[in-house]
Amino acid sequence: MKKFQEVIDDSLIGELSHDTVIGVDIGSRTGKAVLLDGDNIYTAIVPTGVYAQETADKLLGKLLKEAQLEKQQIQFMVGTGYGRVILDFGNIPLQIITEISCHAMGAHYLNANVQTIVDIGGQDSKAIRVDPRNGKVVEFIMNDKCAAGTGIFLEKVANLLDLSVEKFGQEALKAVNPSDISSQCVVFAESEVISLKARGEKREDIAAGIHVATIRRIKNLINRIGLQPDLIFSGGVSNNAGMKKALEDMVGYPVSPVKLDAIYAGALGGAILAQKALLSNAVPTGYKENKYVS
Repeated sequence: MKKFQEVIDDSLIGELSHDTVIGVDIGSRTGKAVLLDGDNIYTAIVPTGVYAQETADKLLGKLLKEAQLEKQQIQFMVGTGYGRVILDFGNIPLQIITEISCHAMGAHYLNANVQTIVDIGGQDSKAIRVDPRNGKVVEFIMNDKCAAGTGIFLEKVANLLDLSVEKFGQEALKAVNPSDISSQCVVFAESEVISLKARGEKREDIAAGIHVATIRRIKNLINRIGLQPDLIFSGGVSNNAGMKKALEDMVGYPVSPVKLDAIYAGALGGAILAQKALLSNAVPTGYKENKYVS
């Protein structure tokens, strides 16, 4: 548990209420949730299971236990992410909002100056332009048709190099001469890695080469929306130190630090949007909207 002042941008703390709300972000690999209650922030994370609702229920249970709350005390919830469309929490009012909007709002409240977000998840990657005046999306572009530049791709290559996902990025930081990975296709890139291993190239150089090749693909997305400061790196892959370095080297601009693990950006944004809905009296009693909201 953290206090608002430990996480939220100082200039925006006054915009938050004391309403008890939850944002649930069901990603392809992990489920995340953020509970706002009073001036407290609680977080929970679990692997995404076969059924999105079961994953969401586990997250809800963890949050309620930690905050010592009952389910009926939750005033409103927002669901987002890969598994958002089937969520249902019974009598708790629920709205489904796209992860683009939730990530933008969450990043905005972590850093009020943010204008660009790079979000890399398990199955897709996104570049998002944000209006720093209100945290709304200006423009975005997504790669969800190819596994290159996603967490699943990085997991596969890490396995080829006999590395855990956690150690993969750290290994890349040791590189002196990153390998040249020319392919933009997952299948061919994996073949290149096997060939590089057979030629005796160092594991750290291959790892660094994969990170550079991945970020090269992400940079193409950024170029299409235009890079503006401040830059925030969100999603599960944002915890990969090698990827963060490769991103900073490629765009020539530092990733802005935030005071909450950026894997929670989407869930935090969902919780904040839930509070905003309550503050604007946009959620009548018994309200449930199970459709996309941009």
